[in-house]
Amino acid sequence: MCGSELHALPEGVQRVSRVLQEAAHPHAPVMLDGAARTAQEAADGLGVQLGQIAKSVIFKRKEDGVAVLVVTSGDRRVDEKKVSALVGKVGRADADFVKAQTGFTIGGVSPVAHQNPSVTLLDQDLWRFEVVWAAAGHPHGVFQLQPDDLKRLTGAPVADVVQAAPEELA
Repeated sequence: MCGSELHALPEGVQRVSRVLQEAAHPHAPVMLDGAARTAQEAADGLGVQLGQIAKSVIFKRKEDGVAVLVVTSGDRRVDEKKVSALVGKVGRADADFVKAQTGFTIGGVSPVAHQNPSVTLLDQDLWRFEVVWAAAGHPHGVFQLQPDDLKRLTGAPVADVVQAAPEELA
């Protein structure tokens, strides 16, 4: 990308694209025909496994109101108790909080290019996959990366932050 084609993209995707360009990330955001507001919609639109979707879940830390971003595999559920043990007690974040803190609407929250810094944790289960896809700042925007790219782009620690998978409970 040389920059001129960014103007046709939604503002959030432009922000993500700039961060990816500055980091010399090899994959620019792409816009899907259908919405990818959920991990399942994104997986279906891309033709990949649900776990390959790196979904961004925002919580609100109770002690100071800071946004806590957990990036997890699309086939996993975040365990709030595990997150709280790592960063302090967290609670659910509403749509207004998510938009104010990240600059993105729910369904398009990227793991990068947030308007305000957030505490970030990466789910270790993402490393089950060679390639994952993350939201690019808009419900139709996604970008490709490897889990190590996600660590490099966010500088976040990798942790066990999800509930046990059903096959692990048996």
